[in-house]
Amino acid sequence: MIRRISGARVLLPDGEINHQSVTIKGGLIAAIGADDTSSPILADGLLLLPGIVDLHGDAFERQLMPRPMVGFPADIALLDTDRQLLANGVTTALHGVTWSWEPGLRGRQAAVDLRDALIGLRPHLGCDTHIHLRFETFNIAAAGEIEAWLKAGYVKLLAFNNHLPAMQRRLDHPAKLAQYAERAHLSVADFATLIRETADKADEVPAVTEKLAAIARGCGIAMASHDDDSPAMRGHFQVLGCDLCEFPMTLETAQEARRLGSAVIMGAPNVLRGGSHQDRGIAASSLTAAGLVDVLASDYYYPALFQAAFRLVREDVLALPAAWQLVSANPARLAGFADRGVIAKGRRADLILVDDRDPGLPRIMATFAGGRLVHSAPGFAR
Repeated sequence: MIRRISGARVLLPDGEINHQSVTIKGGLIAAIGADDTSSPILADGLLLLPGIVDLHGDAFERQLMPRPMVGFPADIALLDTDRQLLANGVTTALHGVTWSWEPGLRGRQAAVDLRDALIGLRPHLGCDTHIHLRFETFNIAAAGEIEAWLKAGYVKLLAFNNHLPAMQRRLDHPAKLAQYAERAHLSVADFATLIRETADKADEVPAVTEKLAAIARGCGIAMASHDDDSPAMRGHFQVLGCDLCEFPMTLETAQEARRLGSAVIMGAPNVLRGGSHQDRGIAASSLTAAGLVDVLASDYYYPALFQAAFRLVREDVLALPAAWQLVSANPARLAGFADRGVIAKGRRADLILVDDRDPGLPRIMATFAGGRLVHSAPGFAR
């Protein structure tokens, strides 16, 4: 099937925005500027942008467990998540699947169930969806199985996480620990015991981390370290081959990442809210203005990616072409997707049409994934 999107203002790879026609054939962009098909999709006045590539989103967890200790099947959750992603312009998503030493929502069975559901549902999903495996470094017992996942090609991006210290700080505050206990389907007392037992494995962590990093390097899998809190921590993971610095906690850490050639990932909700939801976090907008951010990720809120890029434009932090690189071209390149992220002949036809007449509230009118129209807003004339 051949489609032609006519009359849109197209963001081109060189950063220019020009009125062009874009022809789609066989799921790819077949031509730019050629008017050789009938019955075009009229997009006069709309902006045509490359589809969003999300390297880290875990909002799907709310579909899996919308209330504490209330779970739903992974296939139902993934289908609903797919619709949310497409409505928010995300055409490639890496689900941040946490495999922790905790049971429950972030435990082994939840990870396996989601992987299996994703494999079965792929033909039915509009968004090209992959796994960003968030390995909790104290989860020693899972190392062998995760090694098998890496070698089998189940993982597109491997991240090293360690949320144990944050939980340890809450041991003397049962009310604050309760949210984690509920997620794990444990009582607060049992979860506190699990934290203490897990912390005793500290001596085993470095060897397991180094082994999994070596396997991922050998498999050509992109790697990230999560919540680096110091330049030294960033340097340690850079040596292991983790070229992605995800959510650095200090300005000095982000600066060290840039000095080492690491790419810095920050959360789009941070941009949209004007700061981090964590007391220790830093403002993503200020890092972006300083030239220290390469990628924005949805983190826990899918609508943030699209809106954050336009907020950076409204606040004169970046021009639109540079802001859009943070959510499309850059994440595509860093995750190894050479076929998307820009509007160019031969690239995958992942595209979104945007009504940006109201600068304060741009709206996605249509999303194309692999050339298929997978989402359209009310009022969009096909």
